[in-house]
Amino acid sequence: MNNKLFSEFTLGSLTLKNRIVMAPMTRGRATNSRLLANEVMATYYKQRATAGLIITEGCWISEDAIGYINVPGIYNDEQVEAWKPVVDAVHQQGGKIFLQIAHVGAVSHPDHINGKQPIGPSAINPEEKTFTIDSFKDTPVPREMTLEDIRNTIEDYRKASLNAKLAGFDGVEIHGGYIYLIPEFLSSETNQRSDAYGGSAKNRCRFVLEVLAGAVSVWGPGKVGLKISPATISGKLRPNADTEPTYRYLAEELNKLNLAYLHVWGPTGPVEGTYAAPYKDIATYFRPLYNGVLMAGGGFDHHNGEQLLNSQNADLVAYGMPFVANPDLVERFQKDAELALPNVELLYTGDFRGYTDYPTLEDLAEEHN
Repeated sequence: MNNKLFSEFTLGSLTLKNRIVMAPMTRGRATNSRLLANEVMATYYKQRATAGLIITEGCWISEDAIGYINVPGIYNDEQVEAWKPVVDAVHQQGGKIFLQIAHVGAVSHPDHINGKQPIGPSAINPEEKTFTIDSFKDTPVPREMTLEDIRNTIEDYRKASLNAKLAGFDGVEIHGGYIYLIPEFLSSETNQRSDAYGGSAKNRCRFVLEVLAGAVSVWGPGKVGLKISPATISGKLRPNADTEPTYRYLAEELNKLNLAYLHVWGPTGPVEGTYAAPYKDIATYFRPLYNGVLMAGGGFDHHNGEQLLNSQNADLVAYGMPFVANPDLVERFQKDAELALPNVELLYTGDFRGYTDYPTLEDLAEEHN
């Protein structure tokens, strides 16, 4: 074993101290009406700054983008200021941190957006549930976005990218995975437009490519990443006969943008015999198509993450849930130490419990002395 996981890696103008990436994970700790990052979030990310790169939880680009409670924003000056101590805490530990920016599109509810109807590429209910201040509620039929809505939303992504830069982040990741607005545009299940943003694979990819171009115009080359999860099966959004040609076209177009990386997330269950089958080994699928830095995530551990890097089918490995209960995940991997398991009942509780109170190996050693 070559221990590639622990080797330095050059990402654009950044030098990452290892190839272990902390994946973005919604944790719902912005428990204030203005959706501001806060001190407990700064502690959380600081604790995990031994990762080569941290990607934050998804962060709203506008008030219209909101789809969950207690998730922070990056669309106004107060939110920019609130993120600065978080970024500083990570940088003080020698870490690097990208802000993930997101818009849920149709997977929202009027309760989140001041009574307004959610928007989507088409007036098609995504058939999801969203957690509001009261309870889980069914998503309604969204309002089909006008061309002006599309232009305004692309501009919101650009402004959010600029705000992330003002807050001191090292770059941004555009959330193009799961069931959010970007995959809603990419899917012919949820995008049945007949204009320049629907129909063909080229047209359905137009929105995300214009979003990325706007972000790159702010950050320059090597500072903007994109996350995708083409094998996602949830509600109305699921792979069909159009999925593979669409993501193949997208990957080839991404080569023109000089991104920091493409972050691909693999399937969470069996996909044999389905339209998601091409993505069973997602890194192997995208490696020949995408010429830049490829980051892969989805169920990796220390050993198969190392195997992936040695296969040269990916450059970086993203870890999500293992980082929750193991703030010193890098050290535990290096020592092949046992991993702690997260308390799933506390994942979204809103305070420090199940968030910043997981002990490191050093903490445990001190307790036994």
